[in-house]
Formats: sequence, C-alpha cells, structure tokens
Amino acid sequence: MSAALASLYAQHLDQVIHDSDAALAASGHDSLLIAAGTPRLRFLDDQAPPFVASPHFLHWLPLTDAPGSWIVHVPGRRPRLIFLQPRDYWHVVPDTPRGYWVEHFDIVTVADENAARLELERSLGEHSAVLGEDGAAGSDIAPNNPPALLARLHWTRACKTAYEITLMRAASRIGTRGHLAAARAFAASASEFEIHLAYLAASGQTEAELPYANIIGLNTHGAVLHYTRFERARPDARRSLLIDAGGQYAGYASDITRTYAAEPHGDFAALVATLEEMQQILCLDVRAGQPYPELHLEAHRLLGGVLAAHGLVRCSAEAAFAQGITRTFLPHGLGHLLGLQVHDIGGQQSTPEGGRTPPPPEHPYLRLTRTLEPGMVVTIEPGLYFIPMLLDALRATPAGSDVDWARVETFMPCGGIRIEDDVLCTADDPHNLTREAFAALA
Repeated sequence: MSAALASLYAQHLDQVIHDSDAALAASGHDSLLIAAGTPRLRFLDDQAPPFVASPHFLHWLPLTDAPGSWIVHVPGRRPRLIFLQPRDYWHVVPDTPRGYWVEHFDIVTVADENAARLELERSLGEHSAVLGEDGAAGSDIAPNNPPALLARLHWTRACKTAYEITLMRAASRIGTRGHLAAARAFAASASEFEIHLAYLAASGQTEAELPYANIIGLNTHGAVLHYTRFERARPDARRSLLIDAGGQYAGYASDITRTYAAEPHGDFAALVATLEEMQQILCLDVRAGQPYPELHLEAHRLLGGVLAAHGLVRCSAEAAFAQGITRTFLPHGLGHLLGLQVHDIGGQQSTPEGGRTPPPPEHPYLRLTRTLEPGMVVTIEPGLYFIPMLLDALRATPAGSDVDWARVETFMPCGGIRIEDDVLCTADDPHNLTREAFAALA
C-alpha cells in the first residue's frame, strides 16, 4: 500500500501547501507553525488520556505518535518537521520517521522540549501563525490560532484529496472487520462487553486507537444515543443490537452503525429492513450541489412513511412530518463531515472567510449545513428510536393522538435503530465507502 500512497501523498501535500499559502496570504501571515500537541494530565493526577495529534498536524503527514513535534511551513520553502524523540526509559520513544512521506520534509530531530523551542524560535517570522493548544510550546511561543486563517483551513479541509480517500477506505475496512465480528458475537448471545472485545480483536485496534468510543447497546440500551457502558452480564432475553463503531488509519476515521434483530422479533427485523431501504435512498442523494439540510429534511419525510407503513402512526406520512412526530423518533441530525475528526470541523461554516450557517430551529443537532461538494465525505445515519422521555413528551401534545401507542409499546424493548454509512460525494455518482468495504470482505 505504501507504494500506491507515495504518488498520492505528493499530490496531497501539494494541495495542502497551496491551501496553506492562500490562507497565509489572505490572513496576512508569513509562516505557519503547527503543533502536534502534548498529552495533558488529568486533574490532580500524574496520568494523561491517550495522546491524539492535532488534526492540523495530521493533515500534513501521517505521524500519529509524535507528541511535542512541530511542522514549520514558510511559502516557497520545503516544509520542516521538528521531531521530538526524547531520551526516556519510562515510555516508548516514537520511532524515527520513515516511509513514503519523509523525502518531502527537512527533518530536525530534537531530544527535549527546550531544543524544540529553540528550533521554533529560529523559525518564527515577523507575522507567524502558530496553531496549537495553549502551552503547546511553552510560555515563550504562545499559539495565536488566527481565526481568519483557521477558517480557510477548515473550509478547504472538508474536501478530501485522493490520498485522504485512500486512507479513509483503509479505515472503513478496519471498522468493517470489527462489525462483522460483532454481528457474529451477537448471534452467539454475547454480552455488550464481549461484543466490544470481539470488535477490538477483529479490527486490530486497542481502545486508545479507536476513532471514538464504541457504542454497543443491546435491547433497550439502543435507545441511548451515546451508550458506552458495556454491561458484562448477558441479558436474559436477546432482542436487538445497535453498534456504532469505527476504524482509524493514519489518523483518518470511519464511522459505521448497524442494527440487528434477534429471532423471533420479526416485526422489529422488518422495521430495521425498511429503515435500511430508506437509508440507501438517502445515500444515493449525496451529490454535488445538494444542500445537506434539505437532505436531512428529506430523511424526516421518508421516516414519516416508515412510521405509517409499520403502523406506528395513524396519520399520513406527510402529517407525521408536518406535526413534528418524526422528530421524536429521530432526534439527531442525519450526519456530519468525516475525516481526521469523526465530526470533522467546518460543517456549519458559511464561507471560506468564516461565519456560521445554523441548523433549522426545529433540528438543532444537525452538524452539517453546507452544500455538498466533490471530495466531501459525509455520514448518512438516519435512526428510529423508542426513547421513553421523548415519547412521554409527544404523548402529552395534540399530535400524540395520531400515534398508535400500543404499537409503540411492542417495539420499546428493542430500543432503537440506526444505520450509518460513510459516503463520498463526487462530480458524478456517490461512492459508499462503507458498503464497498462490506462487499470486499463478504
């Protein structure tokens, strides 16, 4: 894979440099310094959460384990990597950089943060943009994170290069292997914790390497949108599994959700199948020029039809949408941008210069309000949940009279449904990275 990545990476780096130079010129800066970041200790503790490099750093190179390192870019010059490789017998020292990307950088290896700081001081221009968390370079060089420059970088990062898509396809295959193992574990009556372990083993990831914490909910736990408890005991009855889990490759993420029904819950299995049909219709609408909020609203219109077809409402699909009934059963957004961050930044940005396009007032949790462009990778993740708190609120409204509450009660023990794929928008037909990965591993 490295040989294939070499030429793609060269093109990717050219694009990153082009976009960075344009952002520097527009914001009035003469150089760019990007921190990988450093581990932060927990409050009143001497331990830190697992290190995660800054997405701005990872956008330049696939160096995920380089705490304390920096990228220095001056337009017209080769980019520099200040690589921190400390003398340390308490921890594993980062390996010396190697691979398809190193020839594109001038690499300076330093042994401690003071030496890194001296190199940075030599790189500072009169108007340097310094990206990182407070304290990333010590008190002498404070990150300034210029808003105008960041806005342009966040805007352009939404559209992925061919190199990035290749890495995201690899992340999809990693996540898919875990999902297939999770489905087998569910069929064997495993507990949530056992399903989680099966996922880790098959995907070849540790918990620290996951792009986000696995969501694995059996039965009613599927109605908790971000359920991460992992019950150790096997439930008395096996009804359903909702698993939302991804893979990570060179810093890039996949984000995949599947829902399974256990026998003999035929009505719930039929509901899952119908929601998947709806989800696939929405995936086909990931096209250039499509405003994502309109796609979100279309999901609610289609969900009205699902509710009506399965007898959950007595009214028409149009009435279920118009009265807001669908919002009770689908309270989150249809999806989001995906890339170096699971919820990639810039999803509500209005222009390259900044600004924010808020979601519709009735749908406050929609993370993506931009119009789709070629190169964007988005998630399409409609759901249908039986959340007691929300259902109780709906029951108390006039619209509640159009709900068949007895029918709803039959589905309550199964929790909920979510189906999620990662879809690449192109100049032509969309490419479903998730379905491609499942097909390749079938």
